[in-house]
Amino acid sequence: MSDRMLDTLRRYWGYEAFRPLQAEIIGSVLDGHDTLGLMPTGGGKSITFQVPGLMLDGLTLVVTPIISLMKDQVDRLRALHIKARCLYAGMPAHEVNNTYDLCAYGNCKFLYVSPERLIGERFISELRRFKVSLIVVDEAHCISQWGYDFRPSYLRIADLRRAKPGVPVIALTATATPRVVKDIQAQLNFTDARVYSQSFARSNLTYVVRHVSDKLTELTRILSRVEGTAIVYARSRKRTKQISDELNLMGIAADCYHAGLIVEEKEQRQNAWTSGDCRVIVATNAFGMGIDKPDVRLVVHMDTPDSIEEYYQEAGRAGRDGKRSWAVLLVTPTDARRLQAHVSDAFPPREFIRKTYERVGNFLNVAVGEGYQQVYDFNFNLFCNTMKQPVLATHNALMLLSRAGYIDFIEETDSLSRIIVTADKRELYDLHTVTPGADRVLQAILRLYTGLFADYVNINEDVIAHYADVNRETVYRSLLEYGRMHILNYVPRKRTPFVVYTTSREEPRHVLLPREVYEDRQRLMQQRVDAMIGYTTTDGCREAYMLRYFGQQNTGDCGHCDACRDRRVQVTVTDDSLAEYLLRVCDGASWTLRQLTDASRLPMARVAAVLDTLVDEGVMCYDSATLQYTVNPR
Repeated sequence: MSDRMLDTLRRYWGYEAFRPLQAEIIGSVLDGHDTLGLMPTGGGKSITFQVPGLMLDGLTLVVTPIISLMKDQVDRLRALHIKARCLYAGMPAHEVNNTYDLCAYGNCKFLYVSPERLIGERFISELRRFKVSLIVVDEAHCISQWGYDFRPSYLRIADLRRAKPGVPVIALTATATPRVVKDIQAQLNFTDARVYSQSFARSNLTYVVRHVSDKLTELTRILSRVEGTAIVYARSRKRTKQISDELNLMGIAADCYHAGLIVEEKEQRQNAWTSGDCRVIVATNAFGMGIDKPDVRLVVHMDTPDSIEEYYQEAGRAGRDGKRSWAVLLVTPTDARRLQAHVSDAFPPREFIRKTYERVGNFLNVAVGEGYQQVYDFNFNLFCNTMKQPVLATHNALMLLSRAGYIDFIEETDSLSRIIVTADKRELYDLHTVTPGADRVLQAILRLYTGLFADYVNINEDVIAHYADVNRETVYRSLLEYGRMHILNYVPRKRTPFVVYTTSREEPRHVLLPREVYEDRQRLMQQRVDAMIGYTTTDGCREAYMLRYFGQQNTGDCGHCDACRDRRVQVTVTDDSLAEYLLRVCDGASWTLRQLTDASRLPMARVAAVLDTLVDEGVMCYDSATLQYTVNPR
């Protein structure tokens, strides 16, 4: 079996060996055991189900909550000539039907499904037609109410087990506390479970917390001292643009990335960063999932995340190649208060939540008692403007309604335009169209894209317009006309959030938020925030702090985080050796107290005391106008 596993890995991915734990997890799955894999970000989780999925005789069903990541993995598999499809809310009916048929007739090896798809009775009915050999639950912490990203629709995964008894389940996550690990196994009805866990320690990753007054100045200083590719995380879309603009003004090649960009912009910016044309990507947490770039040397957080889980996952995108890398968190005195405010903001008053539920139904024209299992386009910004609702409180109300099981609020998704040619090749000759230039549009499409007769293919209307020498409007009208002629199916780009009614619309007075959805989760979020603040203020080893949070006890200090290095320096450096160091650094150069403190990695008060002594002795001088120290000429 191990030889077949390795042959499959080599054949499709070209790797000569498995990463730690991959072979053990794959072997457990192939032996038919329910398996839970706890692997850090970048540990190669997808290999653990894709290899056995190729070896087993049947379909591998993958449940994952992130549509962009789902599409990305499907594209990667298809690039390897592996038959893969995906299903998510908002797909056209004919495309959904085609996917179901391909799976039923054995023409699909991997089917990726968003959790809200599991709600519909039709999916379970269609599932019975499929020969399923493996069920995969990605981001498995989403199934636990104690997880930091709980999604009620994940609870329907248990229905898959009832529909396909005896099919093994593999659950994967990068971050889970011991309580979440137990809950995942319980919610998925694990039998004879095998749990494989890598240490959360990263020996090549140095964790650093910087308490500063000016984050942008500190960011530029760090980028000037640490070479290589970097990710800078910021909380808002607006801030990513501001920071990237400032970095470019300072001569540091940077660009911003967030969910508000169109697909082509995201791809262009991600590709520029991946190839090294752009050194720094300044992003919201929309960036990073599925990004396979091993040589990221630096991850900087401009804002403190809400939880250790979130921070560990994002910081862990640095140094996947095993080389020395840095994860830096910039903190100001106001950050702790801002984090505490997030807790109250995340749980608006119950009456506001019920009112939001009522207004969503009115906005979508869903009558009381209707809407069950229906998917509705939902323009969030238009809703807030029309109903005069505050944006943040409304967003959090929708998330709570989702957790309570009344709706699924699926945030903004963006899909490229795509087509499939439905006519026979012979029918493409001697077509009579009304739209001028339509013939050139069709010829351009046939030259530019392959596989059009077998499956949907993503297209770019601007590229087609360029090759056909027409404008974009002509391309659009031509594609619509060919659609009416039944020559092809054209699915234009769609960019919108969705609301899925998981129950029929209720009257507001019947909308209840159970204790486990409101009070318990509020208390849990407060605990996570407190733990995150504790990470920024601890004087102990930062990595050991996180490992204890994830239930890994009896771990020694890492020896390389900023706290460990500060303690080591304080023990070994005498005042005389510090004085020698400061004289050597400042010989022929001017330094501020802050710069010398950062360079020496010693407490500012200690550095200042030695500098005062050197100034008093006349060895150094201090310029009060520039706040700089220099060595007096001998």
